[in-house]
Amino acid sequence: MSAPAPPAVVDAEPLPRQEEVFTEAALAFVAELHRRFTPRRDELLARRAERRAEIARTCTLDFLPETADVRADDSWRVAPAPEALNDRRVEITGPTDRKMTVNALNSGARVWLADFEDASAPTWENVIGGQLSLIDAYTRRIDFTDPVSGKSYALRPDAELATVVVRPRGWHLDERHLTDADGTPVPGALVDFGLYFFHNAQRLIDAGKGPYFYLPKTESHLEARLWNEVFVFAQDHLGIARGTVRATVLIETITAAFEMEEILYELREHASGLNAGRWDYLFSIVKNFRDGGARFVLPDRNAVTMTAPFMRAYTELLVRTCHRRGAHAIGGMAAFIPSRRDAEVNKVAFEKVRADKDREAGDGFDGSWVAHPDLVPIAMESFDRVLGDRPHQKDRLREDVDVRAEDLLAIDSLDAKPTYAGLVNAVQVGIRYIEAWLRGMGAVAIFNLMEDAATAEISRSQIWQWINAEVVLDNGEQVTAGLAREVAAGELANLRAELGEEAFAAGNWQQAHDLLLKVALDEDYADFLTLPAYEQLRG
Repeated sequence: MSAPAPPAVVDAEPLPRQEEVFTEAALAFVAELHRRFTPRRDELLARRAERRAEIARTCTLDFLPETADVRADDSWRVAPAPEALNDRRVEITGPTDRKMTVNALNSGARVWLADFEDASAPTWENVIGGQLSLIDAYTRRIDFTDPVSGKSYALRPDAELATVVVRPRGWHLDERHLTDADGTPVPGALVDFGLYFFHNAQRLIDAGKGPYFYLPKTESHLEARLWNEVFVFAQDHLGIARGTVRATVLIETITAAFEMEEILYELREHASGLNAGRWDYLFSIVKNFRDGGARFVLPDRNAVTMTAPFMRAYTELLVRTCHRRGAHAIGGMAAFIPSRRDAEVNKVAFEKVRADKDREAGDGFDGSWVAHPDLVPIAMESFDRVLGDRPHQKDRLREDVDVRAEDLLAIDSLDAKPTYAGLVNAVQVGIRYIEAWLRGMGAVAIFNLMEDAATAEISRSQIWQWINAEVVLDNGEQVTAGLAREVAAGELANLRAELGEEAFAAGNWQQAHDLLLKVALDEDYADFLTLPAYEQLRG
């Protein structure tokens, strides 16, 4: 079979140094990935819809009977961790712009999740600029001076830098600026993975590391199998030994929580671990059980802590599953952004972060996430206290954990109810985040928290769920479309007053307001907020 024609760049202004990313050989590699794997990607997306319809019919989920033998087989393990990924006690997350790249690599964290997904709005500039940032970091050409602040950014010595784990976009997102000969967009996941792997895999191997990935939005072991097939082909195609790639899978969907062992099994030659992704997990619960009635109604998102019984079940099962199979268990995000003006706010928040990381380390996690460099020492202290000089605690098998299907679905075990303040917060976060996303910013500090697409998803999903479940709030009001519109109009007026007429007009505030209400009020629930938002994203 002849090689496919290279994909064409469409509807995008050429960017400086774009040709360094889109070499003829790199485009040919992406074209081959697209030809081989996009058809199966499409089948799996259709399967998601079928499974969601089945959940709507039954209002339940269970562990898969057809893979019971995989779960029962005690003999298999994932591949041993490479040295560069053996100690992951603190990981920092963030987009791949040049400033974040330097700061994250210098942060003192053991790992940097270099994010092309939820923390990055997929403008063409972000997609290409992120690839260039990573190439420049590995070739130590990324030092720069910020033209606005005058501050200089430079990498520390290689031995002090965090290990990079790249998160490509999820299977559901296409890259509209890169199409095949038929005009079909290439999946964003294959663009992000393919370009990064092609340009950096051998360079990383030569540096004693390797191409490492976080896999987002996975909904089944079959989707993990597809990623494994991508890894095998990519390594064979470029003459790299199989098993060089390592992948950590985010268990951030309720369906994946029922297939943790199977996901590790499918990726076992390339698997590194699993991660507990809190906000997307809650979003997935709402999305899948949105018509399940009062039993599945979530309270205010900030009331759903990791100590909620159904969240404890999910995280403890993750630790047990990972350690049983020799994989790393990585905890959730500490999203607090320190205030430069309010020491008291910082004090309270730091204590909450410390308690959260102490709990994770005590539960057996091998590491955890933070969103800001100032939180690295706090999380490091929590894990240092438990790990000492050990790189992980995989020897803690957590055989005391016995999680059943009903434990993962016990949403109504949480003693908290939706509030009017929670509705207001969901609207505020939704509008403010979407406005920034439409300007090309995927990671946004809002009310001292680092918000990304996952938090916007839970915000709009809760508004949708509360309306359709006819929730009555703590003030006696029933949540209706009219109430949501009233709160949104109030927030828009507040923003206009806060920013001033000129700044308000210069932003995307009305557009963000309208988009939030569309995805929160439409009877036809959009699978992902970023799909209609991407249609409005300029650049």
